[in-house]
Amino acid sequence: MTMPSVWATGNLTSRTQRTGRYLPASMDHPAKMLPTIAAQVIATYTQPGDLVLDPMCGIGTTLVEAVHLGREAVGVEYEARWANLAVANLLHAHRQGATGTSRVIAGDSRRIRVLLGDRAGRVALVLTSPPYGSSTHGHIRSTRDSGEPGIKKWNHRYSHNPGNLAHRDLVTLMEGFGEILTGCRHLLRPGGIVAITIRPIRLRGELIDLPGQVLDVAEHSGLVLIDRIAALLCGVRDDRIVSRASFFQLQEARRAQSRGVPVHAIAHEDLLIFTTPTGDTAADGDAR
Repeated sequence: MTMPSVWATGNLTSRTQRTGRYLPASMDHPAKMLPTIAAQVIATYTQPGDLVLDPMCGIGTTLVEAVHLGREAVGVEYEARWANLAVANLLHAHRQGATGTSRVIAGDSRRIRVLLGDRAGRVALVLTSPPYGSSTHGHIRSTRDSGEPGIKKWNHRYSHNPGNLAHRDLVTLMEGFGEILTGCRHLLRPGGIVAITIRPIRLRGELIDLPGQVLDVAEHSGLVLIDRIAALLCGVRDDRIVSRASFFQLQEARRAQSRGVPVHAIAHEDLLIFTTPTGDTAADGDAR
């Protein structure tokens, strides 16, 4: 299946996309998948009644969009705080009329074949995103907004639990993510899809190609790339781009440009689409 190379998923802000559809506390999570990205992936690669899995489900965006589309949804989340919020968001979705079934497990997805052994060979779609590190930009208030000196940050950490992959160095994070993808591959039905959203990041001014690293890890886990899509985080108005870049992204881009370095704010997620190799019987073996 060949998809358009660019999806216009950022015309509405993240907050607007979530208002009313998710509980207000959902905005506290530092790195949420855009609901429009999740919904479009699910609608594109699955049918009603299919099983959708997010092994790092956070507040449950993948699961909520799946049940609204009449799919069966299951998620695993390492942090109890976010797992509980995912459950609450799913209850909220069902009160709004969502017809799909759902389940959330608090646990370590590196053991996903054990946690979800009863789903082996049934998963139609794995949709997820790895953490970007121990913290993200979260919410900020600058001097211009507050009138007080300095920049204040909050809701920028996944947790303070050292066991969370988000707190490991990038090499260990990618190794752990590879373990998760290998486990997920064994849960897929034949021809099942793995969709991963990831964007490049800058650390101390250096551009880190996280999509490239995820691609390498996924292929090492036995998956085959079939599509690469740019899911826009910015808005599109006629012939104009409406930036959704964070304060820190814009600040870093401006500082680099002042030094003559042509740096621009990142305005999309890489959406990497994988499947299992032809003739792969891993899932079938587990199902038996």
